[in-house]
Amino acid sequence: MFKRFLNPFNLFLKDFSGMASDGSIIVHKNTKNPTKAWTELSLKQTVDKGMPLKPDTPITEDKLRVVCISDTHSKIEIHPEIVPDGDILIHAGDFTNVGLANEVKTFNDFLGTMKHPVKIVIAGNHDLTFDDDMVKNGRENLKKMFGVSEKGFEQLLVKYGVQNVKELMTNCVYLEDAGIDVCGVYIYGSPWQPRFCDWGFNLDRGLECLKKWNLIPENTDILVTHGPPIGHGDMCFDGFRAGCVELLSTIQKRVKPKYHIFGHIHEGYGVTTDGHTTYINASTCTLRYKPDHEPIVFDFPIPEGHVKDELLKITPQRLIRS
Repeated sequence: MFKRFLNPFNLFLKDFSGMASDGSIIVHKNTKNPTKAWTELSLKQTVDKGMPLKPDTPITEDKLRVVCISDTHSKIEIHPEIVPDGDILIHAGDFTNVGLANEVKTFNDFLGTMKHPVKIVIAGNHDLTFDDDMVKNGRENLKKMFGVSEKGFEQLLVKYGVQNVKELMTNCVYLEDAGIDVCGVYIYGSPWQPRFCDWGFNLDRGLECLKKWNLIPENTDILVTHGPPIGHGDMCFDGFRAGCVELLSTIQKRVKPKYHIFGHIHEGYGVTTDGHTTYINASTCTLRYKPDHEPIVFDFPIPEGHVKDELLKITPQRLIRS
């Protein structure tokens, strides 16, 4: 798949379906202008409103209760009561404001109080210090733009006895371009989004984003990204779209997951469906950074041959694609 993607002829075929003749995803001609791209794409798209499960619905042994949150920005720790019980807690990034080690430590401690047997977390653009390239090559920008001084950053790492902030994530499964099998359900997580100011995990629209989406395995049942696809939960307050065109093409044409969980665009909170995939913008914070959006809940049937007891065998770990 990846080798076919690199074929320049296939890459820019003007096929509105989002695929080349050999089945690889192509870059849309209007990918740099997502609002314009959606105007065209929406003519052949289904976007229906989805209905999240009521949090007080009884949990059963034949289904995994999944609780989704995102964009908590160091607010959820003082409101843990808003998170309902479940089997899997998924956080789609932006659990901090700028990725300071003390913010990460506080969030990790919060996760330790949650009773969900499995907690799965990805980073977002606000979790700056999780972006390895930014930490390695963007220290001046971290200090100038976000007040994360090198001295202060290093002192906190020493205080907590770690070499990088990811080591502080001891109460969850941290996914970065990686996935995990949970009771026969494959969950894949990726922190990237189309370039958004000077924040973390930024990629240019089109080819650079598509390279990351090409890493998503086709057996993915639940996809977790920080940013939304075009057309689902991506409408900004000013009326413009922020979603990624190639992410939607990858979801609909190749991977076809049952669920796609994301955040990033706070005002896009809610559930939609295209008839196959259910899209969940789980942003907890509103546009004004108030944690007023309720976690979104759904049940996923446990595949034949698996049982819920397998949850207890999954330990906190950091899965990062090298």
